[in-house]
Amino acid sequence: MDAHDTDLVVVGGGIAGVSVAYELAAHGRVVLLEAEADMPVHSTARSAATYIPGHGSGPFRALIDASGPRFGALQTELDTPPLLSPRPVLHLGDDDAGAAGIAAMLDEQRGEPHAPVELDPAEALRRAPVLRRAPRAAAWTAGSADIDAIALHDGYRRGLRARGGTVLRGARVTAVTRDGAGWRVATAAGHRVRAAAVVDAAGSWADEIAGLAGVPRAGLTPLRRTIAACPVPDPAALRVAGAPLPLIADAAERWYLKPEADTVLVSPADETPQPPGDARPDGLDVARGLDRVGEVTTLGLRSVRTAWAGLRTFAPDRAPVLGEWPGHPGFHFVAGQGGSGIESSPALAALAASVIVGTAVPDDVALDPAVCSVTRLF
Repeated sequence: MDAHDTDLVVVGGGIAGVSVAYELAAHGRVVLLEAEADMPVHSTARSAATYIPGHGSGPFRALIDASGPRFGALQTELDTPPLLSPRPVLHLGDDDAGAAGIAAMLDEQRGEPHAPVELDPAEALRRAPVLRRAPRAAAWTAGSADIDAIALHDGYRRGLRARGGTVLRGARVTAVTRDGAGWRVATAAGHRVRAAAVVDAAGSWADEIAGLAGVPRAGLTPLRRTIAACPVPDPAALRVAGAPLPLIADAAERWYLKPEADTVLVSPADETPQPPGDARPDGLDVARGLDRVGEVTTLGLRSVRTAWAGLRTFAPDRAPVLGEWPGHPGFHFVAGQGGSGIESSPALAALAASVIVGTAVPDDVALDPAVCSVTRLF
């Protein structure tokens, strides 16, 4: 039996788990449990990983804004390679639904510090000459960037260990039980961890972990998202005036494409509910993504080099889920990151840690924790 006595046990070794474990390790002893032998494996390792100010629900937009400067600080703090590489986003309204999406986006985010700006359709075509025609409407997010998700995850993991934290891999949780004022967590590999508090950062499995603990579920829904890497017949088309093409996203959220090396990552922006597990791409979703991109661009994508899928897990209102249910002290959710888990992780981890240990919300995070509290889901 592998026994551990600690202050906090964090369940889940994806970006949510390693980031909040790192922040918590500044306040106490932390043990991180990851079910897989390697990490990251699931959604964190399968994300297109882009930092997009203005992305997602209002709470996520606030967290993403706060995370921008934090990425730069973490690069130094965790001794990582550059974590962000500039990649603007062109939001496209190519038909009635897309134009309505542009109008709604601009209206909803008006006045926010990093909101997208309206772009003349002819200028959109100039910035993305792979388009078949000028769109009906367009918007531009200049401050977006590609994220080196693996470097970020590795930096958090190394930082956690440098702060005295313990990482246990191959540690699939099988039991979570109350133990007086604390908790006991058991794994299939024989680990036994006694902790004052449990942090449920298990991504798509977060509600499953809550169920093991006899804690009410948060009503989280895992949704499959498919991505295919497609070779480009003419790689020169992926650059404009010496700069890489922007990420191009349908404003009605029916597809997006992101150039990467000599390929384009294509997604039909699918959201198919499925139980937690090892998500696999569906051939019809891959074909749908290629068809949609083919209708709008001249890239001439004809084949798929590889395809994969990940699970993006949402609360009903698509805001993060933090904190304890009444009557279940010491069991904390850090879940519901949806499609913004990596881009919001620096600020979300700091906010979650402040909720868990009872300290003040960081000055740079302009978000009331009550907006994210699991209790809102009563």
